[in-house]
Amino acid sequence: MPKNCLKKFIPNPEKLKQSKALNLLGSQIYEANLWHLNRKSVARAFFNGLFWAFIPMPFQMLASALLAIPLRANIPLSIALVWITNPLTMPFVFYFNYKVGSLILDTHHEKNFHLSVEWIWDKMEHIWVPLYVGSITSGLVAGAISYAVISILWRLHVIKRWKERKLRNSIDKK
Repeated sequence: MPKNCLKKFIPNPEKLKQSKALNLLGSQIYEANLWHLNRKSVARAFFNGLFWAFIPMPFQMLASALLAIPLRANIPLSIALVWITNPLTMPFVFYFNYKVGSLILDTHHEKNFHLSVEWIWDKMEHIWVPLYVGSITSGLVAGAISYAVISILWRLHVIKRWKERKLRNSIDKK
């Protein structure tokens, strides 16, 4: 199970309490769900992390980590999922977001699209509204779908384990 593999990367609660930087965020930062892997915290982390991955802004990881606290989502997983949009995937994801926003707002698409920083800065006053509308929409949809899929898959896995345990126990009694 991936949960067992990921446990070695999750910080120890005692080490967290010794961190002076985390003390600035208050005692809520030490809540168990923020650091442990369970169905609810993982599903919330997927929603949170994927939402912020689709938003074009600096410091996505910080935004994801800060929103994970009130959502009671797993912080390390929330931060890691933001990296779905990395320098290699960012242009494609944000172009998709722009297309979605243009479709929602029923605006024209930029016909002479060039994948360059200069072109984007030159056209930013025309593309920022469809880009952000599409980004928020795509982020919410991706987050909601991932939340549902993680919840369902986790539940199915638990049911499967219960059935296996029940079968083992019935065989052992014979």
